[in-house]
Amino acid sequence: MAMSKITTNFEQKYNLLVATLEEKPLVYDFDKIKKAWEFSEQKHGSQKRLSGDPYFIHPVETSLILAEWSLDESSIIAGLLHDLVEDAGVPPLEITSLFGGEVSTIVDGVSKISNIKLRGSADQEFVENLRKMFLSMAKDLRVVLIKLADRLHNMRTLSFLPPDKRKRIAQETLEVFAPLAERLGMGQVKVELEDLAFPYLYEQEYKKVVGLSRAYYKKTEDDLEKMKRSVLTSLAEENIKALVSTREKHLYSLWKKLERSEIDWDFSKIHDIVAMRIIVDKVSECYTALGIVHSLYKPVPHVGMSDFIAQPKPNSYRSIHTKVFGPSGRIVEIQIRTKKMHEEAEYGIAAHWAYGEAKSHGASGEALEKGEIMVPQEKMSWVRQLADWQKEIKDSKEFMKAITFDALSHRNFVFSPSGDVYDLPVGATPVDFAYAVHTSLGNYIKAVKVNGRMVPLSYLLRSGDVVEVIKNKNSQKPSRDWLDFAVTTIARREIKKAHGIS
Repeated sequence: MAMSKITTNFEQKYNLLVATLEEKPLVYDFDKIKKAWEFSEQKHGSQKRLSGDPYFIHPVETSLILAEWSLDESSIIAGLLHDLVEDAGVPPLEITSLFGGEVSTIVDGVSKISNIKLRGSADQEFVENLRKMFLSMAKDLRVVLIKLADRLHNMRTLSFLPPDKRKRIAQETLEVFAPLAERLGMGQVKVELEDLAFPYLYEQEYKKVVGLSRAYYKKTEDDLEKMKRSVLTSLAEENIKALVSTREKHLYSLWKKLERSEIDWDFSKIHDIVAMRIIVDKVSECYTALGIVHSLYKPVPHVGMSDFIAQPKPNSYRSIHTKVFGPSGRIVEIQIRTKKMHEEAEYGIAAHWAYGEAKSHGASGEALEKGEIMVPQEKMSWVRQLADWQKEIKDSKEFMKAITFDALSHRNFVFSPSGDVYDLPVGATPVDFAYAVHTSLGNYIKAVKVNGRMVPLSYLLRSGDVVEVIKNKNSQKPSRDWLDFAVTTIARREIKKAHGIS
């Protein structure tokens, strides 16, 4: 039950936080949240941000973002308190005595990773801070989720900082935090961070993309509106309730595509520059909606349809994607998913704190009320792997490579013959695939087929490839020559281990 309205200059924000949390499936103790709110406001006191706003607005906005992500009570409270140790000199023991050990541990974790500075990949302090961050993630993912919310609000207000600081923070956001959000399946967070950083790092390119895309989007508005009406009418005839929305491709990802040599700023070669999203209640309705879309608009040959419901991406992303010719012949991407899939696509692993997900995993009523719902472990295997590597890999450059390449690089999604999906960094080969399936499989490689054709072991895999490892009868030492093209940390470590290379 919510407390009476708070009587401060932030009354409206507090009421918004309460209203947001009351719509979520977890149970919250609003007495504790109000206590944390008042404590944080008091301790931040007259501190100001460079914008001139009271400093307290930052923990407030951070907690509101966490509430949107449906995070638990301890996360909301920690979001309100997360800067008190660093910026207000509040002793950790005071937080423990007032709000408990769980909240204090989260705040301590956020404080420890809050001083990450991007000064180049060789910088020892930066690498060590990244080590701390991934170790914190392995212990409690909420630490990094709060840091992402903190970064998101800071990026929204970046214009008030000096130019050199703006550029450093924007670079750090693009190189660490946006890829991290993507790896956690938090698509909406990733694209917002990228678009907020874009103009500070690539000002001229940003202006060029904005100018050229505006004219293109103007031409597509009528098409999208016609398509939306047609799709809604046809869905209603099948008694399917749906939310249908349209979106333009985000500016940073649009620029990255336009820069590709095979596209060379030709908008007609980008097939997802505009998209329509259809959100329905049930999985079966996703496939009915797909049939309706294809009956109204012809699918684009060769580009194909991707069914990430039947075969989810490793970060748990689920949706159907199809590309069709719109009324004027322009290609439009259509995404079809359920409400639950949409929430997970927007907020990724954070969405797993939701009550419904917890209940489906058999969580107890007591655990639900306390908000003690952790992410399914299989979704975090890569974080645990990095935590193991950070203990084993002493060389800073090697650890930096493991993070930036294995953990935070762009990914390809490849399949085993049985349909299991594996995500590998761009540039990975069949040798990397074999070690990703199982560390021992690399010792049995005789040959490899990709999409039914024999390929060399140095073949560069692409998204959608089906990879079949043809095995020797007996285990053999992997060839040392494979180090010339194996790129993933796990493959290179296993090959080096077999040859006694440190």
